[in-house]
Amino acid sequence: MKKTALICVGLVSMTVALAQPVKPVAKPAPKPAAPLLKNLTDSASYAIGLSVANFYKQQGIKNIKANLVTQGINDVMGGKKTIFDETVANNVMNNYMSRVQEEKSKPRIDSGLAFCAKNKQRPEVKTTPSGLQYEVLIQGAGEKPTAKDSVTCHYRGALLDGTPFDNSYDRGQPITFALTGVIPGWTEGLQLMPAGSKYKFVIPHNLGYGAFDYGPIPGGSTLLFEIELLEVKKGQ
Repeated sequence: MKKTALICVGLVSMTVALAQPVKPVAKPAPKPAAPLLKNLTDSASYAIGLSVANFYKQQGIKNIKANLVTQGINDVMGGKKTIFDETVANNVMNNYMSRVQEEKSKPRIDSGLAFCAKNKQRPEVKTTPSGLQYEVLIQGAGEKPTAKDSVTCHYRGALLDGTPFDNSYDRGQPITFALTGVIPGWTEGLQLMPAGSKYKFVIPHNLGYGAFDYGPIPGGSTLLFEIELLEVKKGQ
């Protein structure tokens, strides 16, 4: 009996021990990753890179060689001789941005060229060597302006799809300006008009606002204008 009792007590003790919840073995906490930005200078440096990249990405530039960007920064900040000076750098960027914009605006440029080619076949349309097209709606008998003169005009402008973007008639007041202060298509076209005339113009993008967006006018747009020349003011 005693031996049997000891065995029973031992089994009870083991049962109680097995019934106790097993505590999980604690895993070592992961080591925190080393911080990317250790101080304010690091943060400012990264912010500069972020700002520059976002700006040019918004301009449509998708292919930048980061190693050359870094070299340019290091050359300037380290007082080293740069590959080219700031004047050349500005010219390079202007040419590059123009090419990017032309590629972006190419579908609009192509549609404008196609429109002008078809419009040129109309007998009432005249085309100048520059590509400017015009149609006489009313032929006045007044004086023609020169590039040195100022003029007073009424006008309305629209895109090829007919979307209007400017109209002096809606404002109820004509506009006066020097012929040297407007787009090339206007400078050329108004010199064809005697005062009192009203012409319709088709202005290709290269005689308008070029490949870049200009307010409500998308880059590469061929422009449609009706212009009424009210007065010529002779230049000094």
